[in-house]
Amino acid sequence: MLGREICEQLEATGRSFIGTDREVDITVGKSLRTFASGQEIRWIINCAGYTAVDRAEEEPEIARALNAEGAGNLAKMAFEIQANLVHISTDYVFDGRSVRPYREEDPVTPLGVYGRTKVEGERLVTMACPSSYIIRTAWLYGHYGKNFVQTMLRLMGKQDKIGVVADQRGSPTNAADLAAAIIIMIDSAREAFGIYHFAGEGDASWYDFAVAIQEGAVEFGASIENCRIEAIRTEQYPTKAIRPQYSVLCKDKIRSTFGLEVPAWRESLRRHLRSTYGKR
Repeated sequence: MLGREICEQLEATGRSFIGTDREVDITVGKSLRTFASGQEIRWIINCAGYTAVDRAEEEPEIARALNAEGAGNLAKMAFEIQANLVHISTDYVFDGRSVRPYREEDPVTPLGVYGRTKVEGERLVTMACPSSYIIRTAWLYGHYGKNFVQTMLRLMGKQDKIGVVADQRGSPTNAADLAAAIIIMIDSAREAFGIYHFAGEGDASWYDFAVAIQEGAVEFGASIENCRIEAIRTEQYPTKAIRPQYSVLCKDKIRSTFGLEVPAWRESLRRHLRSTYGKR
């Protein structure tokens, strides 16, 4: 989802880059070094990760291989070839007990395997490659890959009623906005390396998000207005992994350091839906 979006934006600006998929195995250091041999690589953007939050509870070693060991391998290679690294992390590093948006320096206390492996990945990256940007994001959606927006549109087109959790709050984030922010950070030449937060401005529950998806999609021509969305509690939708109840991220640091504008999540969602349904 994010990797393809970054590739499209880089291509649109005529930049030289190489996009890889499973042919480059980040869990194998030798595979990375073979790929990098003979290349002039200045930046590495790591969009790879094990993001199946519930399945991670059953496959902790696989999740760790991608989210921790793989990130560490990339960081080691980046240091060896004198490249800079952008690594993507998550709001799931927090436990959701905060009453105000999480700052970069707040203690990390993940609730499940996914969050723990992402915390370990952050630490390995920081240790192996000081010239790294670690960007925590949240509730990411886009035109590619599985995500909440696509799932809701599909269900609303099939069902008369859906229940959506209303007591978990976060910030929906358009992958296109995150990709644009990453490119701005790279172009800035600031070298203000460290951990940053980036997500859509404002906050919402999953229920709020679903309602906004339906309203926007209907505005741009989708016939899903007859699906009723019901607000439910977390305990009515049990999952293997515990989600943070509140995972809103503070973006003050990334704003002040790079002069970034953080789009409001509703505006970004509307822009995404307009492009989804071909409206200009």
